[in-house]
Amino acid sequence: MNRILAALVSALTLSLAAHFALAAGGYNDVPPGDPQYLACKAYAMNRWEGGSDKSPVAGQTKAEAFCECLWNETPDDFKGSLAKFSESDKGASVNKICEKHSNWHD
Repeated sequence: MNRILAALVSALTLSLAAHFALAAGGYNDVPPGDPQYLACKAYAMNRWEGGSDKSPVAGQTKAEAFCECLWNETPDDFKGSLAKFSESDKGASVNKICEKHSNWHD
């Protein structure tokens, strides 16, 4: 009986942890003050409408969710502008992913 109860509690705990991880956005947090992320947010807020609107990611605006997604989806050694990359032919597939993630699309 104790084994069954322990198994159920473990399953419930893992299920809740997965749920909250997905609710938080599912991406690694951007380090505070990251220059690429901050530049992306500034570019996105100035270039596109609706960046300050609420995103489906708890506690983030659409610009924040979009740029966090770009930061996570580009290669670690990427040194350029995240937002400009998303506008390029090469970044089109990442752009679609991040628009969907942030609910920021036409």
